[in-house]
Order: sequence, then C-alpha cells, then structure tokens
Amino acid sequence: MHVVVLGTGMIGTTVVRELVAYPGISKVTAVDGYSENVDRCLEIAASAKVEGQFTNLQSEKDIFDVIKGADIAIACLPHSLSLPAIHAAIAAKCHLVDLVGSKYEEKSKLDDRAKEAGIIVIPGCGVAPGITNFLAAQGINLLDEAEETIMICGGIPRFPVPPLWYQVVFRLESVMGLYTRPALAAENGELIQLAPLSGLEKITFPDPVGECEAVVTDAHSAAYTLKDKVNKIYEKTVRYAGHWSKMAVLSELGFLDDKEVEIDGVQLTPKRFTERILEPQLQGKSKEDITVVRVTTRGKKDGIKTTHTWEMVDFYDHERGITSMAKTTAIPAMLLANWILTGKVKETGVVPVEDIIIGDRFHLFLAELESKGIEIKYEQMK
Repeated sequence: MHVVVLGTGMIGTTVVRELVAYPGISKVTAVDGYSENVDRCLEIAASAKVEGQFTNLQSEKDIFDVIKGADIAIACLPHSLSLPAIHAAIAAKCHLVDLVGSKYEEKSKLDDRAKEAGIIVIPGCGVAPGITNFLAAQGINLLDEAEETIMICGGIPRFPVPPLWYQVVFRLESVMGLYTRPALAAENGELIQLAPLSGLEKITFPDPVGECEAVVTDAHSAAYTLKDKVNKIYEKTVRYAGHWSKMAVLSELGFLDDKEVEIDGVQLTPKRFTERILEPQLQGKSKEDITVVRVTTRGKKDGIKTTHTWEMVDFYDHERGITSMAKTTAIPAMLLANWILTGKVKETGVVPVEDIIIGDRFHLFLAELESKGIEIKYEQMK
C-alpha cells in the first residue's frame, strides 16, 4: 500500500514516522514545498519505505500530480488547501484523511462525487475537530435523551509566560481565526452563529494545568451531524486565565480587522500587522506543551439524569521529541488511514469522523490511541 503525506511539518512528520511501523504499508511519500522540511522528515523517519518529494503544493493540480496512483493521502496542509486537496483526491480516486475541518458544508456537497470515485474523504480528523467529535457522538448515543454536549479542547504551554500565557503549537493563521470568526454551534436542531470570544467561562483541569478559561469556537462538522440528536451542542477552546480577555481588547480596538488601512503610504490590514507583532510573543520559553480535552454530554437514560464525560490531559512527548499537539493531531489521522487500508473502514463519500468511530469501533479506536500514548479517561455520573 502506498500512502502520500501532504505537508511535512511536525504533524506530517509524525504521521510519516508512525505509518512506517505497519507492515501492510510498503511506501510512504512525504511531500512538502520546503526542501528542508522534507529532509528533516526523512531523517526522523529513518526508513527505506519513505521517499521525499519537494513540490510546491499550491493548487488542486499540484496535489493531484503527487497523489495519483496512491492508495490514500493524509493532508497536513493549511486551511486554504483543504478543499483543493479533496477535489484532487476525488479526481485521482485516492482516499483522503484531512486534518482541516473548516467549510464542512461545502465539503459535504462533494459526497456523491466521492462515492462515485469509490473513495472516502474524512474531514477534520485530528484532536479538535476529530477526537472531540467522536467522543461527543458516543456520549449522545449512550443516552435516550441528549440535552447538551460541550466539546472542550486546547493546546497550552507547559510553562506559560506573560503577557498572553500562550505559545503557538500549530499554524498562526488558525490561531488568529479563533479571535475573529463567528463560532458555529447548534441548538434545538438549528445551526446558530455565536460571536467570537463569547461564552467566557472558568474551567479547571488536574495539576499541573490548574485554572483556565474557555470561549466558544467553531463546532465544525459536529454541529451539522449531531444537531438533530442533542438539544444543544457547541465547542470551546481553552487558554490559561487572562488570555481571552486580552485578545478581546485587541479585537474591540480593531487590531484584528481585515480591512486595509494606510500607514505612511503602505496598505496593510491591522490583523496582519498584529500577527507580526504578536508572533515573537507567542514562541514561549520551551517547546513543551499540554493538550487538554473534556467532552461532556448530559441527558437522560431510562428516565434518570446521566452525564458522560471524557477527559484527556496529554503532555509533550519526550520519547518521540514532539509536541503533544502534534501527537494528538497526527495519530488519529494516521490510525484512520491505516483502518481504511486494512478494510476496517469501508464507507465511501465525505464522512466525518463522528460517523465512523461509533458502535464497536469506538472502544477499539480508543484502545489503539492508548497504545500510541494517548490516554482518554471516562466517567459516568447519575
């Protein structure tokens, strides 16, 4: 079996290194637009199965050219290349696991085309969206009447420093979107849009994390697929206490606006200017990070009020030398790709992860995650 990994940053490189351990995978092509990324990936993977390919991935055609003839591709690409990757996969008749979960409504319209091509496309298959989605679906399925599902996730520094108590653990463009995009959620079977940075609440995780805060962010595919099964569903993103209020001030003052302004004859957006100013402030003093997840579903089972909660507190992986965010994002995608190749997943079309990791697959997938160092604890309360 031949797998193509699109993008060889930390997450893509982790995917490559984990894939080569499976005997059924004979070839992994690691593709990136930066030759130094490809070289680093080859060095870390250290396997004869892996070949590097330096290609400037900027369009559907670029992606098609590198995945044609492959059995499956795993896209570790920027948001802007997610839809082109799906179109390319359909044209190439190549299965695709995509880390990006945005624009689900647009992606779902390609379901028939993917089925005609005989492939499956799984959008938003990382930690959030991804792990959070199928935990939410499982919680709903365990209840007779599901009232509320809250998906909470965040990548935070192990050693936070002021003034923002945060460091970038993935693409800065994705981080900035959390402060500016309306948040998709669902209530009473209807999709709703909530204001950016709304729904601020305090939340506590086990030591060494402690007190944090969370605001509503986009629920991605789960808002669409689960809205008729639960009265209310939304997602929240975690940061250390004080972070969101400081970013809210910047937003209120216009520093995150996309409308261009002129400064000394130069046209630029306040958002782009702010990104350049904040980027060095978001590097942190250590690569060590923590990923937290808490998914809670409340409702009734046999007429009794019941709550199902799953929680994960995952740390920087010293053995692999990767961030927790890279591990918890890469491994779910890698595992699902292997499941497709081995026939454990036979569906075709555009299928979100919460429609796949259900029923008998749920506990099996959690067991495989745990075998890869991702432990998710479960609690039921009545």
